[in-house]
Amino acid sequence: MTRLTTAQALVRFLAAQYSERDGRRQRLIPATWGIFGHGNVAGLGQALLEAGPAMPFVQGRNEQAMVHAAVGRARQSRRLSTHAVTTSIGPGATNLVTGAALATVNHLPVLLLPGDVFATRRADPVLQQLEVPWAGDVSVNDALRPVSRYFDRVTRPEALIPAALAAVRVLTDPVETGAVTLALPQDVQAEAFDWPEEFLAERVWPVRRPRPDRAALAEAAAAIRSARRPLIVAGGGVRHSEAEGALEALAEATGIPVAATQAGKGTLAHDHPCEVGGIGHTGTATADDLARTADLVVGIGTRWTDFTTASSTLFAEPGVRFVNINAAGSDASKLAGLAVVADARAALEELAEALAGHRVDAAYRTSYRTAKERWERRVDAALAAPDPDAAPTQAQVLGALDALVTEEDILVNAAGSLPGDLHRLWRARSSDQYHVEYGYSCMGYEIPAAIGVAAAAPGRPVWALVGDGTFLMNPTEIVTAVQERVPLRLVILQNHGYASIGGLSRAVGAEGFATAYRLRTGPGGAYRGEPLPVDLAACAASLGMRVIRARTVRDLREALSEARRADGPTCVYTETETPDTVSGPPAAQAWWDVPVAETAARPAAVSAREEYDRQTAARRRHL
Repeated sequence: MTRLTTAQALVRFLAAQYSERDGRRQRLIPATWGIFGHGNVAGLGQALLEAGPAMPFVQGRNEQAMVHAAVGRARQSRRLSTHAVTTSIGPGATNLVTGAALATVNHLPVLLLPGDVFATRRADPVLQQLEVPWAGDVSVNDALRPVSRYFDRVTRPEALIPAALAAVRVLTDPVETGAVTLALPQDVQAEAFDWPEEFLAERVWPVRRPRPDRAALAEAAAAIRSARRPLIVAGGGVRHSEAEGALEALAEATGIPVAATQAGKGTLAHDHPCEVGGIGHTGTATADDLARTADLVVGIGTRWTDFTTASSTLFAEPGVRFVNINAAGSDASKLAGLAVVADARAALEELAEALAGHRVDAAYRTSYRTAKERWERRVDAALAAPDPDAAPTQAQVLGALDALVTEEDILVNAAGSLPGDLHRLWRARSSDQYHVEYGYSCMGYEIPAAIGVAAAAPGRPVWALVGDGTFLMNPTEIVTAVQERVPLRLVILQNHGYASIGGLSRAVGAEGFATAYRLRTGPGGAYRGEPLPVDLAACAASLGMRVIRARTVRDLREALSEARRADGPTCVYTETETPDTVSGPPAAQAWWDVPVAETAARPAAVSAREEYDRQTAARRRHL
């Protein structure tokens, strides 16, 4: 037995936990982020101080951002490693909710350790306590229950043993993983207990690769063999499973084209003969046209969200059927598909054996490769900047990056109009270059997530691409990047408003209402005056970053090259032309369902409703 406080025991326990897959072992929780208040400073704060190098600590500035950093680490490490995040009670704890939701939606592990009110109630109510007259055991931490994959409140020291073991079990489970919350009453954190040595000993959690059911796999192979126009849709599960090589081998052997969701983009390199680009509302014309005529769609590690299916309008062939390879049975059964519940890599390897000798018709291969060549010419036009002395469009910013990066670079993005441009236009050179969080599409994710990515990929250039909206939402972890000497490359694109939602607003008849960052036109007037006199570059500089301003395409190319060579946090700031200029990216190639007012007085809304009714007529349920 070892006598420790609950907090000391938890920190020592976490420092001894390892994940292992395919014989490769690594620390599951190699560091803890935190902001201290009265709910955790004397418990976990003291325990982390005492732990020293055994549990490295990172000082955060915003609780939500700390979770994003842990998620960035988790995704880059294929869900085999993440960080813990500790906060005080009250606002510190509730600030975790958005980050927890993002982690859980994306099936990415993160451990949350918020402080809680006194378990003994000897101080009641305490500062920041939410009093619920009809339930004495409720605290603000209960807001984390619906966004956590596992939640427990440790009200006695000895209760930590089953709670901590259950927490790590969920963190390392490919199906159940997401945000895990252990709420820690501040008095219990500081209470001593005699802990079994077995609890504190090193423990390895194997991450298994479940094999597919033989009958289901045989049925899937038969369906593929009989299909005339099959299409593979690669999702994030391919990356999490490290199944890129198995996917490439299957595509090369069969000639089946591979489209990718936002989470799956990059699982085949952009220049692979079978890669046809992103699919869905933000996809390419090549992939979306193939989807419309596919008679069999093989989804691998995808949740089939509305962006991927174009709100159930994309897969239009009357007899289209689905095969879903997924570790989660709930996702494998979607779209009335044939469910192959298994690890993606294990299933693809066995499927390749079952399809030995099978190859799609040569004419089909020629048609989609010709279509991709046409699309690449459109991409070239969007990325090109014929006038180097003009201000760049957003697509031309991506073009300048495209000409600079190698397979070592990693791009991080999450929200606004950039995810759509990236999904359609970006040429991913490696399986982990494209890091776009689109399951929750959370503004403010990019900067802290890039810090987490850099921690998991030391030595590789990491770029955080943000618009002005997402920068203003959460720039605080720039300070952390400066403090930790993380060579973050931040690219700020100033377009004076919510460009993505502004475009959507105009498309649905809301006329861009309140989506531009502009002064009011008189008291109570609309936001249609001059752009706001804000200087985001100066803001980044005030937080400690080196900032390079780029006014023209020529400036931009030089600035990006200089930033890539930098060994400290560096920001490139540019003001872009509006995204609908001639040299801007191609428009959406598939629909997205955003309901439009059924009755309205303004002509824009009336017209938008007519278009909405036309589009919804193509919606179908796959049964």
